[in-house]
Amino acid sequence: MPNPQTSPTHGSTDVDADTRAVLLLTAALTLARLIALFRTPLELYPSEARYWLWSQSLAFGRDLKSPLIAWAIWLSTSLGSDTEPWVRLPAVLFQGGATLLVFWIGRRLYGSRTGLASAALYALAPGILVSATVVAPGAPLLFFFGLALCAYVALQGAEGRVRLMLAAGLGAALGLAFLSKYAAVFILIGLGLHLVLSPGARRTWSPASAAAAIGVFLLVFAFGLAWSAMHGSIALHSAVLGVEGGRHSQFDPIEAGRFLANQFAVFGPIPFAVLIVGAGLMTQRRRLEAADGMLLCFCLPPIAIVTIQALLSRTNSSWSAVSELPAAILVAAWLVRWRARRLLIAALAIQAVIAAGFFALVLQPRFADSLGQPGVFKKARGWAQTADLVVRKARMEQPAGLSAIAVNNHAFFYALAYYGRDYFREPLAAPLKAWLRATAPVDQSEAVAPLTARNGARVLAVAYESRLNTEMAHDFTRVLDPEIGDVWLAPKDQRQLDLFVGEAFRPGARDPVTGLPTPEWKPGSSVSATPGLPITIVVNPPPRSTLSLRSRPMP
Repeated sequence: MPNPQTSPTHGSTDVDADTRAVLLLTAALTLARLIALFRTPLELYPSEARYWLWSQSLAFGRDLKSPLIAWAIWLSTSLGSDTEPWVRLPAVLFQGGATLLVFWIGRRLYGSRTGLASAALYALAPGILVSATVVAPGAPLLFFFGLALCAYVALQGAEGRVRLMLAAGLGAALGLAFLSKYAAVFILIGLGLHLVLSPGARRTWSPASAAAAIGVFLLVFAFGLAWSAMHGSIALHSAVLGVEGGRHSQFDPIEAGRFLANQFAVFGPIPFAVLIVGAGLMTQRRRLEAADGMLLCFCLPPIAIVTIQALLSRTNSSWSAVSELPAAILVAAWLVRWRARRLLIAALAIQAVIAAGFFALVLQPRFADSLGQPGVFKKARGWAQTADLVVRKARMEQPAGLSAIAVNNHAFFYALAYYGRDYFREPLAAPLKAWLRATAPVDQSEAVAPLTARNGARVLAVAYESRLNTEMAHDFTRVLDPEIGDVWLAPKDQRQLDLFVGEAFRPGARDPVTGLPTPEWKPGSSVSATPGLPITIVVNPPPRSTLSLRSRPMP
């Protein structure tokens, strides 16, 4: 609730002006994002293609992710089409809604002017610019976190029936946040921390309101919990940690420092610096305004926990993104309270320049090439051409019969599923399968669509960027017609594929410790997948072809 000691007093005219300014800002940014979505030549990232594939068969859970992003994509593509802009549309709408929620929370806690500054800092944060352009679970997570925080703020001081309704709304928003992304656990940690530290927060709750919040939360999230229990997501998660986390499991302060440094790029350089300095000052003085303490309970745990995780294993700079929403409000409140008008203007100006540059790059990715950074959008280029190469090869081999098309990379699996969707919808198309490099699946593509002996009679095998992949070839009794395909992404950057027909899929021996193929085949060597069953590797057919796709201009 508002703190009269820290909130500037505004008349109704100022409040109306600030509200109009936020609506104008949100509408302008939403329009700019829509133009970028419908005009950019950039293709879907493989992760976006994965969420689209999930939307083709809706469920209450997906791999290690929550299902709501797939539901949103299903709705947007049902209203429009399966093209890239419609797949990405939910990200724009969720972040537009989150911006309005940030304004409401900031105005309720600190006053209208702080609400306006909060919304501007949030909407222009570099991390939010990306989140509103690339469809991912983070956008709905932040939107429903905003709804939950709205209910929680309104709950302070509420009584009777209103308190029960707000508690139920809080539970529903939390359930939807968990259905968006399991990182919503940080919200529960923030709630728990606030209840421990604030006697006023504890007095807000009654047994009936607590029961309403918990009951509605469990009701909304029940199907997601049931799906995870039935499909063994925890076991799959353990497999992922075993494969990926094992590559970096030693104490590494440099990795933690890198994560913290990246937060300046995620939050914006000035806002994150203000957050660090302000938190330090508040801790030193041991005096917190009620609203400041509440927001710090939601801001700091995700950053602290992921920093600790970075000391022990690899992390991603976006894993603490749930902090961005309360941090924008808190930083705006401090800057307004400190009367640091110039610093606030500088923060907004820097982020506006970053936003302008970001939109320019999205609309004209070749600017990145001219700046000597062609790899910036590498993962969003050339997938349609790559899929065309694979489909062309599949059609050439189809008369002889194909039992499957198998790939060795789960990111490539999803990109091929999306950009080859017209082919895979044909009645006689070979199904898309995932070749397991290890003994256990480490991605849902490997769990639900594995290449097996049953569908491995005659397979078009596609190895991603490996130049005649030896491990994949080792699992076939006979390998024929190898080719190398090159897809140009930039003047000096290309994507490489090995394509060959593998017959009689028989997975070879795997190392008992790593689960990886062994022994490794090398050109000129003789190996057997099964004792007594020789493998014929055709490595030098009449000259090996190199396919270069230049049918379309590079974006």
